[in-house]
Amino acid sequence: MTDPWLALEPGTDPAERVRALRRAHETFTTVGTVPRPVRSVVAESWRRSARAGVGPDGAAKVELADGDLGAYRAEHPLARVMPLFRELMGTFAADGEHLLAVCDAHGRLLWVEGHRATRRRADGMNFVPGARWSETAVGTNAPGTAVAVDRPVQVFAAEHFIRRVQPWTCAAAPVHDPRTGRVLGAVDITGGDGLAHPHSLGFVQAVARAAEAQLALLAPPRSSTDTPMLSALGRDEAELVLDGRRTRLSRRHSEIVVLLAQHPEGLSGDELLCALYADESVTPVTLRAELARLRRLLGPGLLASRPYRLTAAVESDVIVVERRLEAGALTVAAEAYTGPLLPGSQAPAIVLLRERLADGLRTALIAHRDPDLLADWVHAPWGEDDVVVWRALAAVRPTAPVRARLAALETELTAPSTRLSPPACDATYLQRRLA
Repeated sequence: MTDPWLALEPGTDPAERVRALRRAHETFTTVGTVPRPVRSVVAESWRRSARAGVGPDGAAKVELADGDLGAYRAEHPLARVMPLFRELMGTFAADGEHLLAVCDAHGRLLWVEGHRATRRRADGMNFVPGARWSETAVGTNAPGTAVAVDRPVQVFAAEHFIRRVQPWTCAAAPVHDPRTGRVLGAVDITGGDGLAHPHSLGFVQAVARAAEAQLALLAPPRSSTDTPMLSALGRDEAELVLDGRRTRLSRRHSEIVVLLAQHPEGLSGDELLCALYADESVTPVTLRAELARLRRLLGPGLLASRPYRLTAAVESDVIVVERRLEAGALTVAAEAYTGPLLPGSQAPAIVLLRERLADGLRTALIAHRDPDLLADWVHAPWGEDDVVVWRALAAVRPTAPVRARLAALETELTAPSTRLSPPACDATYLQRRLA
């Protein structure tokens, strides 16, 4: 195959390829090996699907319905380019008996439009607005795989992981935020075997690029009054966006800004000293030197003293997760959690905040018992050895891969893990400032 992202090479007999793929799919689901002629992108997706506990006879589930779906769609950035999608793809979908679909970055279908009879057929496999079509939910499929690998991709017939989807062929391309580059979702065309053509992949890719250009035109100009944004989850050095300027903070400066963002009322020098240093011999002079360097880095006016505080409200990904958890919006809280807070930090207050945030989210996930959310957690780098969440997943999705992974973990983890205990000086800080 000259281009691994295309489903069929010119001159390939589609019927013969379908038969070969069905044999390969049966081999993989039976013994776990991927024979030829399966493309590498599909083989890797099959393996990810199996690791996520997806079964070949599974089905998509609707996560957002009625009012929840309408509210979520109205606020989603891709709502602004739906008129463009309809203009560029609507006639093609209707005339070709295809479907136009748009999903978010987590594989949830937001819009499914097109030929009426084709929509009725798609309803039978829950290819409907609000259903989750991520790889971790339904295995290999074009929109789910496109957002998983951040590449335009075709999925042809029996390349789909779930058998009930194998009569279909689809092509999808991710759509990115033109400012940040993050994946917003994907645009997809779904229908019959005729879509297994290079033109369909090029078509959706061109539509995705047109959507990104439209989003760039619609984006308001950056304002000096934009709320500063701090990103500290899943990274050892936080990033602060201030007046359109991105600044990567040192580890110590990251710790300071995270704590001050959590406490807009400010912290005294003694509180900061105790929060940041496990070594009680560290003097206030050391802290003042760090704060002086941070003040120069941030520019005039943002860092005040007596008490130390940020003079502008700073939004952080930590605060976003906390706020969503408090509101009971578990799905979007889990989406915003991109990893442990400053995982390399040993500052006492950061350790406490990191554990509090992760434990709060884990507890909510376990209580909610949603198999897809639990699967997302255990297949993330920070959750792959989390035996408690694996047990919760095994209780609601007792597939062979899940049970095998749980058994292996329980064999390996013969002793409970120990947590880092904060120093004695941090007890007062915890009671007074972090309770």
